[in-house]
Amino acid sequence: MAESPFIRVRGAKEHNLKNVDVDIPRGELVVMTGLSGSGKSSLAFDTIYAEGQRRYVESLSAYARQFLELMQKPDVESIEGLSPAISIEQKTTSRNPRSTVGTVTEIYDYMRLLWARVGVPYSPATGLPIESQTVSQMVDRTMDLPEGTRLYLLAPIVRGRKGEYRKEFAELLKNGYQRVKVDGEFHELENPPKLDKKFKHDIDVVVDRIVVREGMEQRLAESFETAIGLANGIAIGEYADLEEGETEPKRITYSANFACPVSGFTIPEIEPRLFSFNNPFGACPTCDGLGEQLKVDVGLVVPDKDLDLLNGAIAPWAKSTSPYQTQTLQALSAHYRFDLKKPWNKLSEDIHQMILFGTGEEEVNFVYDDGMRRYEVK
Repeated sequence: MAESPFIRVRGAKEHNLKNVDVDIPRGELVVMTGLSGSGKSSLAFDTIYAEGQRRYVESLSAYARQFLELMQKPDVESIEGLSPAISIEQKTTSRNPRSTVGTVTEIYDYMRLLWARVGVPYSPATGLPIESQTVSQMVDRTMDLPEGTRLYLLAPIVRGRKGEYRKEFAELLKNGYQRVKVDGEFHELENPPKLDKKFKHDIDVVVDRIVVREGMEQRLAESFETAIGLANGIAIGEYADLEEGETEPKRITYSANFACPVSGFTIPEIEPRLFSFNNPFGACPTCDGLGEQLKVDVGLVVPDKDLDLLNGAIAPWAKSTSPYQTQTLQALSAHYRFDLKKPWNKLSEDIHQMILFGTGEEEVNFVYDDGMRRYEVK
């Protein structure tokens, strides 16, 4: 049965309500407004909230209910589509921008804990889940494959980097490895490929060749330890056989790091503080967790675009008697060679950006004279 998009109240008679029927949209911000005594609180608090809280408490165990106050059933014929409800006292008037419904009711603490424990982060680069695995989990994942599955266990030691890698091939051969996969092709290390240092390459070391069968867990564990040791926590299981219609073998990526197995994008292991906008570790670095930014409204700074810069185009400077603003504009005009008497809407967008937001790293020589002293700044 599909969930109703409305909270349907029928026959509400609590306090001064006179047999009220109303459908309230779920999942939306709904404001109840009206004259004092019109029944706003009777409907919102004494009917809808009271019934939602009563049903929630009734769903708990007898042991839990003894610690909670069971509210009286409101005078209403029926309420459908109701969820557990929260009520915040109307006298709570905190103007702290970091105070929200979630923080006031402390639900946010439980939500952060839930996200940290069961949440699965995804890489913004590839869309793949970011997760780490123990060697034991890697072995179990491999042993879950159908018996007889043939795999190459690879250690990806180079991804998209330029170079010839002759020393690396020699070192691998010295350490007992026999084969590598370079740019999609297998090669014997006794006769490694000659790579062009001007191009990027992918290099995988063949750590083991596997046929999945019972009793090989110990061997798999040792091979995975070797692979993740070579490739900084990453191992790849590549199917040795192509299925019908395939042009590239399927791959299973194993990662001991909390990172995207393909792009390498990494984040710290998720914990509750990462989901707190009141914590430096979780707050957005752009708005500091407030959800707002102070920005220039160009329409208010330059309300009349037909004016020129010497006659009040920049509204905040229009009534100033200080020579500072005019001398600043004169220095910019001399440096960038534009006419101060030209209307704002006739100046180029580059000039607009420079006047409003600065010249960046380019130095401009400003000369100021207040009648008593003269000085230069850059």
